[in-house]
Amino acid sequence: MTIMAAKLTKEHLEQIGEYLVEKFPAIRGGVKSKSYSRDFEIEIRERIVRVEEELKNQRDLILQTLNFNGKQFEQVDKRFEQVEKRFEQIDKRFEQVDKRFEQIDRRFDQVDKRFEQMDRRFEEIHKSVDKRFTMMMWFTGLGLTLVTAFITGVTVLLK
Repeated sequence: MTIMAAKLTKEHLEQIGEYLVEKFPAIRGGVKSKSYSRDFEIEIRERIVRVEEELKNQRDLILQTLNFNGKQFEQVDKRFEQVEKRFEQIDKRFEQVDKRFEQIDRRFDQVDKRFEQMDRRFEEIHKSVDKRFTMMMWFTGLGLTLVTAFITGVTVLLK
């Protein structure tokens, strides 16, 4: 391998210097570059301070929002608790209504039993009245037959 050494001329070096100054302005003045970098550092620090302050403000706003929302969430939780209590009360009322319906069902059962008893009594009374009516009919028929036979016997004997 052969290395070719190229000699840089003064013109080449000036062109390179101009290029670097264009790209890196801090190179321009030796002592001035230190003040430029200090100014740049101060500007960066000021920006950092402003960003930190803005972040702090944002954090405070977020905390205020969370506290505000936290209170709202507490209120919503309280409201949910009230609604739950209300549903518990409604459940208790439904249980009471269910108990009342059970009592009414028992009473209807008792009334049904009484009606059945009354039906049996009416059937017994009907049978009893039927027997008495049948007995009366027999006695009436027998009585009329005896009276007719007696009257006929007396008329035959008297004639």
